[in-house]
Amino acid sequence: MGHNPLDELDRSILHQLQLDARQTDTEIAEAVDVTSTTVRNRLDKLTDEGVIRGFQPEIDYEQAGYPLHVLFVCTVNPEALDDVAAEALEVRGVVTARELLGGERNFHVEAVAATVSEIETIRNELASLGMTINSSEIISETQVQPWNHFYPREEPDAEADESVDDDISASQE
Repeated sequence: MGHNPLDELDRSILHQLQLDARQTDTEIAEAVDVTSTTVRNRLDKLTDEGVIRGFQPEIDYEQAGYPLHVLFVCTVNPEALDDVAAEALEVRGVVTARELLGGERNFHVEAVAATVSEIETIRNELASLGMTINSSEIISETQVQPWNHFYPREEPDAEADESVDDDISASQE
């Protein structure tokens, strides 16, 4: 959102979307105590400004016929990260490409497949893109939680910070 911080209403709407992105504008409006028109206007603004980048379903790959969910930890030349990420996403079976700041192992790729030979094919295609694969791990389960900072707060952050400062001061005495 550039220089315009999110206000409490924006955060409340985002929190509701994280809880269930399939809610209607009316359902979100009831939860945050505004009109559905206000919710729609805010959602449009948050989308136009790039805060909301899309709505993707959470897929159980095993139930969908892809029991192998693998994390490849890789090293990529930092100057080539953007290009390699785009190329990696074109590899059949790759579902996520993450660029990391700094360090040798600066690129993570998640891929899904039905068989070990498909995972081997993905690994070989990733290696052909110029990345070094440092390790590969089977992901058994991923837990996701909505970021609680979008949940409406009762007191301003400054007051919370002051109480933390008071706790630190008291423990040092």
